[in-house]
Amino acid sequence: MPGSDPETSSQSSSPSSSEASSPAHEPVTDLSDLPPAWSRRRALTWPGVPLLAALALWVYAVRHTDVSRLDDYGLVTALHPTFWAGLVVLTAGFWCTVRDPRRPGAWAAAYVLGLLVMERATQAVVYPTPLYAWAWKHEAVIDHLLTAGGLQTADQVGDMAVYDQWPGFFAAQAALVRLLGVESAAMFMAWWPLVSCLMLLLPLLLIYRTFTEDRRLIWTAVWLFYVANWVGQDYFSPQSVAYALHVGVLAVVLRRFGRTAVRRGRPRQAVWTVVLTVMITAIVISHQLTPGMLVVCLLALGLSRRYRDWVPVVTTVVIFLAWCLTAALPFLSAAMPDMIRSVGDVGANVETGYGATPTGTGAIATSWAARLLSGSVLLLAAVGVLRQRVLRHRARPLLLVAAAPLPMFAASSYGSEMIFRVLLFMLPGAAFFAAAAILPKVRTLAADAAAQEAGGRPAAPAKRRRRRLVAWVPPAALLVGTLAFVPSYSGKDRINYFPPQEVALVRQLFDQAPEGSLVVAANRNYPHAYASYWSIDHYWFLDDARSHVDRIVRDPAATLASDMAGIERPARAYFLLTQGQFANSEMNGQLTKAQLDRIRTSVDASPRFRLVAENGAGWLYELKQAGGAER
Repeated sequence: MPGSDPETSSQSSSPSSSEASSPAHEPVTDLSDLPPAWSRRRALTWPGVPLLAALALWVYAVRHTDVSRLDDYGLVTALHPTFWAGLVVLTAGFWCTVRDPRRPGAWAAAYVLGLLVMERATQAVVYPTPLYAWAWKHEAVIDHLLTAGGLQTADQVGDMAVYDQWPGFFAAQAALVRLLGVESAAMFMAWWPLVSCLMLLLPLLLIYRTFTEDRRLIWTAVWLFYVANWVGQDYFSPQSVAYALHVGVLAVVLRRFGRTAVRRGRPRQAVWTVVLTVMITAIVISHQLTPGMLVVCLLALGLSRRYRDWVPVVTTVVIFLAWCLTAALPFLSAAMPDMIRSVGDVGANVETGYGATPTGTGAIATSWAARLLSGSVLLLAAVGVLRQRVLRHRARPLLLVAAAPLPMFAASSYGSEMIFRVLLFMLPGAAFFAAAAILPKVRTLAADAAAQEAGGRPAAPAKRRRRRLVAWVPPAALLVGTLAFVPSYSGKDRINYFPPQEVALVRQLFDQAPEGSLVVAANRNYPHAYASYWSIDHYWFLDDARSHVDRIVRDPAATLASDMAGIERPARAYFLLTQGQFANSEMNGQLTKAQLDRIRTSVDASPRFRLVAENGAGWLYELKQAGGAER
């Protein structure tokens, strides 16, 4: 491979006499030891049959999937059965295709793209509106940039100023909105999960090709990476782009900053340093956590003799500190005491808080599906490390990168999400070794030659039967993992999906709310929850202390009216209750449906509130102002 480190690359040529004596330089097979099952012509064309069949089943499934009534299992139970059949056909076709070394690598790439379409495009097709309240929040930040024409301080926009202190993603998206001539980012953000996953494909391939030339291992690792990436950070967010850049930086460092690569191409290192600087700067100005993860990964690489070039890690630290001490200083100054207290408190850092505990059969089942999926991939990765001695040596830098995020558990809770972020940043390395666990054992060319010379007696019938039985285990594991992705990733869509009626109701609120108005809701799980945050105040009472929440449950109308008092004309105080708030509160163990119904009924019956609008997805009330005529 041009430009790759010979200490980490797999070679398919015969070793020289000097290399053969050194295990560190001994080339390995490309795992192409399976006999071809088809003629050359059939080998080239046959993989297209299951791929096209799977995509046809997917098209039929999305056209016949009804998401109007989601239960606590989210999209899992709403999907038409042909979707699951399509996933089975796709996985089986991929496994048969990728195992045959005679088939072009383009077929494996086509199957991975098919997987991404079925995994990440399904929601964009079956749901008429974008998912996830945080995506809608980011759309509001972009709208603010377009409206304000620049960044603002905490004195102007309050807590939301944190987004102006890491504006990279939002500024780029604001420019994209202007370039495309669309009304807002909501016009395309439903497709962002597919886009962000496609951004990861090239750097993943570059990383894996650094350590092996075997197409089976490379593409199986890519498949497992996407299957195990259920964490959900591919949505319309700064994290999605920062993570893709993070993986891209690792690809450049692993391929161009190894000891031998530096010796071979010193004049070109300046070019790659500039490329790294641009990518690192984009990460630092876009996201708070990713630069820290990148620093620990690059430091881990420094533990390997192959990567003693400290330019990447020094560049990252300098740019990160420069940003923290300038643009991000206002936020960090306020948050630093809490950040210092969380250092070393691993138990609290991985503990979920109130309102983040899955409640109900569906929520618990999908939560366990996600845990088991991640646990299985990590277990397979451990098996791969133990089983594949050659890869354990060759890909040791990738193993270090996979383990590097673990200490971040002791650094911060990151809003009770640190465990998910650590899993995400471990995944590129974990997927590689997990793939190695389900593929044939890697052998050196010398070991191959010795085995052929030694010959050996044919295996006994019982042993051959055991081998045939064991041969079904890897494809079965791949299929189970692929199917488990759906509940892990889409099992909470009852929370994340906002029907058009809910979007219309909230939009009506912000279209009529005068500047300085107050919007009160149970929680922030509804579309446009941060719309006009620079001119309208928001209050979510489930964020309050539990004692105050209990007071609202006991006497809803009177307590809410007291909380909403003090708004003077022309501003107004509104109470909003929607389907998304019900779903989030019920499935995360906050308030039950009966309690929320009681709050709504009390407000509806109170003479202090007036019903402004309602539809099948929610209700909007206005607090009547004393001494003024009703509108």
